[in-house]
Amino acid sequence: MPTATSNTVTSNRVHAILVVRPDGRTPAAFHLKRTLAALREQTRPVDVLTIVVCGGDDHLFEIADAAGAEFVFRAGASTAYAAATALVTPRLDGDAVWLLAQDTAPEPDALARLAGALELSPSVAFVAPKLVRWDDRTEIASLGVGMTRFGRTVGFADDELDQGQHDAREDVLGADVRGILVRADAWKQLGGLDRGLSGADEGLDLGVRARLAGGRVSLVPSALVATAGDGVAGLPTPLTPQRQRRAVYAERVAQLHRRLVYAPAVVAPLHWLTILPLALWRSIVDLARKQPGRIAAEWAAAAVALVRLVPVWRGRRRLARARTASWAQIAPLRTTRSELRERLDDDPEVALGGHRRSDLKFFAGGGAWLVLAALAVSVATFPALLAWPVLGGGALQPLATTVGQLWDDAMYGQRALGIDTIGPADPFAAVVALLGSLWAWAPSRGLVLLWVLALPLAALGGWFASTRVTERASLRLLGGAVWALAPTFLVALTQGRPTGVILHLLLPWLFYAGAVAHRSWAGAGAASILLAGVVATAPSLAPAMLVTWVGAVLAAVILRAGRGVARLIWTLIPSAALALPLVWNALANGQAWGLVADPGVPWAGPQVAADAAGRALLAAGIPTPDLAGWTTILPDGPTWWVPLLTVPLALLALAAPLTQRWAAGIVLLVVTALGLGTAFAAVGISVAFAQSITVPLWPGAGLSLAWLGGLGGALVALDAGLAPRVALMRGVAAALVFAATVVLAVPSLTAFTRGTATVADGPASTLPAFVAAEGRDDPDVGTIVLTPQADAGVAAQVVWGASETIGGQTTLLSTRTEPTPQDTELAGLAADLVTPSSEDVVGQLAARGIGFILLAPSTQPETDAARTMRLSAMTALGQRDTLVVVGDTAKGELWRVVDEIAPRPEEAASVSILGRWVAFGQLAIFGIALLLAVPTAASIREARRTPRVVGPHWQEGR
Repeated sequence: MPTATSNTVTSNRVHAILVVRPDGRTPAAFHLKRTLAALREQTRPVDVLTIVVCGGDDHLFEIADAAGAEFVFRAGASTAYAAATALVTPRLDGDAVWLLAQDTAPEPDALARLAGALELSPSVAFVAPKLVRWDDRTEIASLGVGMTRFGRTVGFADDELDQGQHDAREDVLGADVRGILVRADAWKQLGGLDRGLSGADEGLDLGVRARLAGGRVSLVPSALVATAGDGVAGLPTPLTPQRQRRAVYAERVAQLHRRLVYAPAVVAPLHWLTILPLALWRSIVDLARKQPGRIAAEWAAAAVALVRLVPVWRGRRRLARARTASWAQIAPLRTTRSELRERLDDDPEVALGGHRRSDLKFFAGGGAWLVLAALAVSVATFPALLAWPVLGGGALQPLATTVGQLWDDAMYGQRALGIDTIGPADPFAAVVALLGSLWAWAPSRGLVLLWVLALPLAALGGWFASTRVTERASLRLLGGAVWALAPTFLVALTQGRPTGVILHLLLPWLFYAGAVAHRSWAGAGAASILLAGVVATAPSLAPAMLVTWVGAVLAAVILRAGRGVARLIWTLIPSAALALPLVWNALANGQAWGLVADPGVPWAGPQVAADAAGRALLAAGIPTPDLAGWTTILPDGPTWWVPLLTVPLALLALAAPLTQRWAAGIVLLVVTALGLGTAFAAVGISVAFAQSITVPLWPGAGLSLAWLGGLGGALVALDAGLAPRVALMRGVAAALVFAATVVLAVPSLTAFTRGTATVADGPASTLPAFVAAEGRDDPDVGTIVLTPQADAGVAAQVVWGASETIGGQTTLLSTRTEPTPQDTELAGLAADLVTPSSEDVVGQLAARGIGFILLAPSTQPETDAARTMRLSAMTALGQRDTLVVVGDTAKGELWRVVDEIAPRPEEAASVSILGRWVAFGQLAIFGIALLLAVPTAASIREARRTPRVVGPHWQEGR
């Protein structure tokens, strides 16, 4: 058998193989006519032309038939390039084979230069031309291909402008298969192209096999061949998402196939076993690189590589037959890590589309000083807070004492309240668990630190959100300050509403990430996590968030031809995954309205009424009837002017749609309307109960969203709505907005020192210390808490562990409108306990695992009916021989059950398995979101090429 190095081209006969397959965007006939014309114009004509038509109509075949080819084959439409060339191999008539496709049009002197180079170098198995773009000969499509140590394909000059910078390169490992001229004896010896490569890396593989057969591969940069990237040979130019997926799939199939073919016999099975683990690892890497669109192709390629063993066996036989050299011949030509980094690195300062991202200027622009000032204000506002281990008052309660208990409360399974309540946790429990985990050795301290850092964190979030609206440092400072001093936020801080505080801290970051979610996977990943946190913290905002999301998707479809829709769709998935168990349970039990209930501790608290006056205050951004605290400062003075303090901000927001940036102004005005609509609706809806008191929804969640939209609109108006000659008015208007906001915030900022704040130094447990001590060691310690009501009734609740906690609260109990069998049982136990004549009720408690009875004080001021019930209950409980009085505690009268306490019933194994699967699925989805959100060097470079401000003009970002 002749070797690849034994012969030279002596008769100069060239057999051209032209394969045609109409699977591109441009009609194949158009490309074929140009390619045939280019062949006719060659200064060194081809000696034999064979055309293989794969599919297509009769017109295409007629064009091929009229080209004067010696042979015209007709093959199936699915015939690949390697298979099409194999059809011609038995009929080869020449000393060299020229591989062409319908979209490879050579320059007139291309063949002459290729044939001359092949004649001059007897050791060369094939030569490759410089591939240039079909419509732009100054751009290189391909000029030589290399391979890394792990088999990754690297194009040396792909997509570069042709300035002759690579013309000195000659000796390469491989080349793009299009346009290469192969010695006929080498072609037969090597067995042609490998059909198992799925159309990718065919020239690289042929070059590797030629090297192992003792031959070389040489470039002829002076020979130009134009390619449209639309034919059957090589990978398609990735102009569409479908082509991109096809290219990724083909490249990965080829890489896995080559790995199995090239590996030693003893190592090949190990490579085969690692295909699926590698697919998982590469999927994680794709997420980290913000390329989730590659994952489906990755797994499809892995599945194909697992089952396509026959092509691997054929490839190994073909390689073994032709191989005469060792793999050491390949090593010097492999692409090194430094060469790969140099090839793939790009200039981060290059701006695309005429945009260049400006510097953030967080320090130079005063952002850092704003945060420091807010921290100083926070310390002055809450001077004793750092000395408190636990916050209390309002809707505040301790957190679980360990990180494990925090996350147990966030999982599907037994709840910490109720006799034996089993079901999904509120999504807010996951937010609480995450917050408590930040201070793992004392989780409740994490909530204290949140209160201390709330003002600077709000200022920081508001400043960063403002960077999406304006480049002006003064307006960014205004945005951060006004957001931190929002009345609904300060009221939530002084009243002790953790959901209101956390929501207000999350919203500006959601705006910051969500504004660019359509153009960045990093933004989409961050926005998806933040959106899940927002909806978990304030379910009443879910309708407004859904409307905003639908609007963003429609805008992407209409204005951006669908680009970015996949990213926007992803932003909703983590929220859906977190809420799905609770939604499913609520719909199955007829508690759909309970889904909008405020999570955490049910607490009515002072808020505006659902009347005209109350909604007027909501329109002014004030959620409480005391005018954000001004009636406590001026109890007898005029306060009619307080709602007018938000008028400057509102007028500027209304003016935003009239500026040059009217599109951004309209969007922000819609956000404001959605927030106000949510607040108006929330104040008239009550879906939760605190003992016998109905708890309306907190309207502050909607007001925070409205404040975000209104503040953003005001910044747009100040940034773009003033002509240069009246620029002085910008400073005056900004100062007026800031001054009005400061005046509105004065009562809340001084509430703590004036003693009017609800938040206070909280107890470490809501239960007596005796129970808390046992509960810290045993979370299955049960306590039934009886609370006399104002109407002579008694409320009953079962608490497991050391205390009620924020994360242990569940809307499964607080929103029930129909009693369940467990509710009926609990009501019967409570009634029997406070009735002296009932028998054996204590034994029923012991059988249920309940070891303590706490008679809690009535809500102050105590009514006569409540006092009578409390005294009657004390008498009934004190007469039972099976109870031991522990004593009068700060939490109420405590009794201990004497009977042997049965262990708390364990949840069913099926429920435990379901809980683990639910947790696994949610963790997987949030893991994906986190990988997408974490910035990488590539994502940072990409972000620098886009403007930080979103929508400076109506057409930007399209």
